[in-house]
Amino acid sequence: MSAGRASEGAGCVNWWGFSPARDLLRMGPMKLEGETNVLLVGSGDPRHILKTVAGLQNTDRLHVWVIENSMEVVARQLLLLYLALIPPESMGTNEKTEIFLEVFGNAEIRSQTEETLRLVASQLALCVTETLETAAHPCLNTTLLKFKERDELARILKTWIQPPSSSPISMSKAWDYRVRQHLGLRYDSKRGCFDWDLSMKLHQKGCGVINKQQYVQWRERGLAFEMREGVYQTTNQSLLSSRVFRQKGDRVAVRGYWGDIVSSPYLSFGVETEDKELLKTQNEQHIKTAQDVSLANVNTLFQWLSSRRGCPSSPHSDAEAEEASKQSDRQPITINDLIHLNGISVTFLPMDSLHKLPQKQKYSHFFNTIYVSASCVHQLGPTLRQIAAPDAVLVVELAKYILDLNKEQEAGFAETVASIALKAEFEPWQEGKSDDVHALFVPQRK
Repeated sequence: MSAGRASEGAGCVNWWGFSPARDLLRMGPMKLEGETNVLLVGSGDPRHILKTVAGLQNTDRLHVWVIENSMEVVARQLLLLYLALIPPESMGTNEKTEIFLEVFGNAEIRSQTEETLRLVASQLALCVTETLETAAHPCLNTTLLKFKERDELARILKTWIQPPSSSPISMSKAWDYRVRQHLGLRYDSKRGCFDWDLSMKLHQKGCGVINKQQYVQWRERGLAFEMREGVYQTTNQSLLSSRVFRQKGDRVAVRGYWGDIVSSPYLSFGVETEDKELLKTQNEQHIKTAQDVSLANVNTLFQWLSSRRGCPSSPHSDAEAEEASKQSDRQPITINDLIHLNGISVTFLPMDSLHKLPQKQKYSHFFNTIYVSASCVHQLGPTLRQIAAPDAVLVVELAKYILDLNKEQEAGFAETVASIALKAEFEPWQEGKSDDVHALFVPQRK
């Protein structure tokens, strides 16, 4: 019997990233302004999109292009963007923030949140199947996906609307299975393992704001954000996916939870903030938690989105919005009701796009910023330079927060990234401050 498989902790599906949200247009030699094209490869969630939009000037135009490794992650990206774009008069900003984080980081959710998830999935399914050439919403553009990918996307969304009744999945069992596989012989002393990962790894890496009680609860049952009184016991269908295993020579797809069970969803929005009051300590203990920081950060980002909207409407307080939503008995919010952001669009590209973009004239020296997640570094190739603008910045997520790697493996990963970038004719941006979370590169000068 093994002692567990350490590499299993990060999972094989990136439901969230292994780095905090960044304004990608401020990473590099200059603040990009005007019309900008950003390519995201394997970012896993829309944290960078939301943070970058919040840093835009009113005259700036931003087009984000997204490539993911699986259609399950594309579906989640669409879901989270949809929630982010619900107007405040339909759902108060505070309520929207809580529902967003609940869907984002909880393996099990409240029944009210599941109802919202199903309503959104219904609208997205219509959007994916009915809009073939023109996107129903500029920030939810799936028209460039292949037909088979759109069919797969529609199938995934339908499982959220009406999960298969023949073989219902218990999220608590699926989560516990992963924990057992990961810890192996250490499972009986799992509390000690969780505490070690928090205090000796995450806290040592500067994430002291992650609260022990909340982190342990997430490690045990996948509940990261518990913000309202209620019962969190309904499976979050958006966090389920299929993984292929070999059994007696055959390939068998097993549906379950195959994402991160170690690093936590707190990394995306909960460990950094511009509001230093949220990071204050007393007796060397943080007063606020990563949940508090996540709530504050996401709430602020949603307020920025509302201020960017193209169709101004009368202001509504959270109290008024929540009262309106109760009176309307939560009517479906259609694609047409969503906030339209002036000058901003998000387009999803086919999964195999990265190697094909250099062959298309449209994308020649096109992207001002290219972001690549740690899980997609292997996809970088020598043709990357052909799609990068002359003043482009290449941002690569490093392995700092992949906790199952030791320091030598983490350093080796950074060296591998630098080597791959060099072969693609990119060099390190020497003037940039290394934060050991991302590596920044610029095109080599010829």
